[in-house]
Amino acid sequence: MESAHYFSAQPAGPFTRKPLTVELAGETRRLQTSNGIFSPDGIDKGTAVLLADVPAPSPQGNLLDIGCGWGPIALTMALRAPHAHVYAVDVNERCIALTNENAALLGLGNVTASLPDDVDAGIRFDTIWSNPPIRIGKDELHSLLLKWLPRLAPGGSAWLVVQKNLGSDSLQRWLDAELDSSFNVTRESTSKSFRILRVRKASR
Repeated sequence: MESAHYFSAQPAGPFTRKPLTVELAGETRRLQTSNGIFSPDGIDKGTAVLLADVPAPSPQGNLLDIGCGWGPIALTMALRAPHAHVYAVDVNERCIALTNENAALLGLGNVTASLPDDVDAGIRFDTIWSNPPIRIGKDELHSLLLKWLPRLAPGGSAWLVVQKNLGSDSLQRWLDAELDSSFNVTRESTSKSFRILRVRKASR
């Protein structure tokens, strides 16, 4: 698979941009993609399920996409919530470049893609959407989720899409056990072998 090492900071092979035409937020968009990233040829099935099934993000405040790839989730959030600021994080430097470039192509000034550690630790997020990188391994995935989910703002929600046969139910149980009592973890829907999990932070 061309994108087998998409979770490397600097994937092997040249960073060669190529055109990508996809539908985001109900319209056809002309963007850029590259080799060495997750799902370089379009929107993968899990992300498509997430984008189709989740309610609109918070119309304002701070939004987050964990593991942004070339940007489909972050760009959709920014298009649907133009008055919010969207943070997109990835360890893959090509993904960061492509997400920022694709935001510029769409005229979106409310997207900031960066390495995870470059996001101000004091920022809290009103909405998190993510197709988390399950294949990085359980320990790294757990560490990743515990880095970001506790940063939900009061009343905020995170929506995660996870394939059933890649451990969505065990992940739900783990999140429920690991997060403190101010969080509520639920399975919101099942579609095309994917589950959407919701993590809600109490309002107060």
